[in-house]
Amino acid sequence: MLECLWLIPALPFAGFLVLSLAGRRLSHRAIALVGAGSIGLSAAVAGMVALGFIAAPPRGHAFTQTLWIWLDTAQFRPAVAFYLDPLSLVMILVVTFVGFLIHLYSTEFMIREEGYSRFFAYMNLFIGFMLTLVLADNFLLLYMGWEGVGLCSYLLIGFWYEEPQNGYAARKAFIVTRFGDTAMAVGLFLIFTHLGTLQIQDTMLRARELWPAGSTLPTVAALLLLGGAVGKSAQLPLQTWLPDAMAGPSPVSALIHAATMVTAGVYLIARNHVLFSLAPAVLTLVAVVGAVTLLLAGFSALTQHDIKRVLAYSTISQIGYMFLALGVGAWSAAIFHFMIHAFFKALLFLGAGAIILALDYEHNMFKMGGLRRQLPVTFWTFLIASGALSAVPLVTAGFYSKDLIIWQAYASTRGGMWLWAAGIAGALLTSMYTFRMVILTFFGPPGMEVSRRPGWRMTLPMAVLAVLSLTAGFLDVPRSLGGIPVLSNFLKRALPAAISAGVRVGREGLFEAISGTVSLVGILLIYLFIRRIPRFTEKLVHSGAGAFLHRLWFAGWGFDLLYDRIVVHPYVWLARINRNDVIDRFYRWIAWINRLASCGLSRTQTGRIRSYALGITLGAVIILGLVVFL
Repeated sequence: MLECLWLIPALPFAGFLVLSLAGRRLSHRAIALVGAGSIGLSAAVAGMVALGFIAAPPRGHAFTQTLWIWLDTAQFRPAVAFYLDPLSLVMILVVTFVGFLIHLYSTEFMIREEGYSRFFAYMNLFIGFMLTLVLADNFLLLYMGWEGVGLCSYLLIGFWYEEPQNGYAARKAFIVTRFGDTAMAVGLFLIFTHLGTLQIQDTMLRARELWPAGSTLPTVAALLLLGGAVGKSAQLPLQTWLPDAMAGPSPVSALIHAATMVTAGVYLIARNHVLFSLAPAVLTLVAVVGAVTLLLAGFSALTQHDIKRVLAYSTISQIGYMFLALGVGAWSAAIFHFMIHAFFKALLFLGAGAIILALDYEHNMFKMGGLRRQLPVTFWTFLIASGALSAVPLVTAGFYSKDLIIWQAYASTRGGMWLWAAGIAGALLTSMYTFRMVILTFFGPPGMEVSRRPGWRMTLPMAVLAVLSLTAGFLDVPRSLGGIPVLSNFLKRALPAAISAGVRVGREGLFEAISGTVSLVGILLIYLFIRRIPRFTEKLVHSGAGAFLHRLWFAGWGFDLLYDRIVVHPYVWLARINRNDVIDRFYRWIAWINRLASCGLSRTQTGRIRSYALGITLGAVIILGLVVFL
């Protein structure tokens, strides 16, 4: 079955081609079959490949499939080739399976929208590029997938392009991530220049052999790759694009946040763990960026009134947990949380989409309320996902993945008390903003009447994701709870295990109890603030310091304003004063010379044969003179 690996990205691309070329002539039913069916087939092939890989692991627990040589110049011969190991296998299973559920949901969610075929064409292309990214055998193919998901994010965020703000959000996502993409491209140039290859595995081997740990070259290369990662994964300081990306349809938000684009940075760092391990300073920076980002985003999520923006800041925060894990060397923990996060975050966005659709596209949580009786399936599945996001202990998958990160932030040799404290504080904030969203949306007096209820194509994906949000955590139950870390044992063939700082194993149970308690305390606190002492909460928010902090957090800590001041406004100002610059004058001068020459030559076209004969004679004399005298 491993030979069928190429079909996994090929099927989504094929679906894109069919929808692009024939979409306008197809019925909605046919479009749904092609759009969702191609991803379903890709997920089925991925499942069969996974079974074959696990049942009969290839040599070295890695399989490479070369389709053709892409370029062949001098000694540079990058191929269109796919590399399958435990890391990429987990990634493709999550991308295809969650992507299929989102596609199935979309067949109903988007049924009344214009551009039905265009939507599924973009979605298929998005998944095709993401699969190319995670399966790429070399950096050139990975970068093509990297840029491809950036393009698709622009197309999908601005899908409803008739609204100017949607186009602005799409451009913002594309431009902000472009800063990170540029840094990544420079990093790849540096790697190729000094290591002579873009094959990812060869690069890791040569880096280990040629670059001493902590030296300048691996540090600079890792720092540049980190620039690309923070851009795509919306981490500090390039996190500002993600909240505005909520302008796209809810299934787009689910796909971007759960299975594709924002997790690309996590995969990039994990795939290049050897290079980052040779740059310990950069690895520490990864942990710090993750810790700071998860806290900043958590505070911002606590003040939002748009249900999708709460989830957007939540994604930034949860990706911060993954960066924290990567920075302390807990590689498997980061991928474990990526997988669990894909399940519950996709479910949250799909649930939010069902709510928004039922309320005629209302996003404001303060206008909702009392929906648990009107939308019971949405309520229970959303509640399960919220519990997983809040890491409710023992009964939700999010507890096992997030707790593993928080524990490793303390127990790893690269961890420490401050990183652990950041993780614990983030857990408290997560519970508070998550159940603030649940209480405002589903409890209290009804705010609006439901005009449309989800059908089976929307509720089935939510039900499946709810089951996974409860049970998937058992793939890596810690030994302190009597479990076996199945996923970590599987991933250790591709990723090194976290190095313990010698902390006693018995203390892990204590730390798990602390993190679980903090999660429950956060839920209790937000319940008290909203339901029991709402007047005190309102006074606190409207007090001097409270109002200032609320405005600051609501505005995402003012990063947009800061970037407008130091980047956007100066650039626009320079563009205006440089409208008629020297370069433009040079080309206008060339155009003027051409016009002048044209006018001069046109005057020689008199129609007089004698003038033409004289011109020919003079030309012949000049040529002969040049031959004789030169």
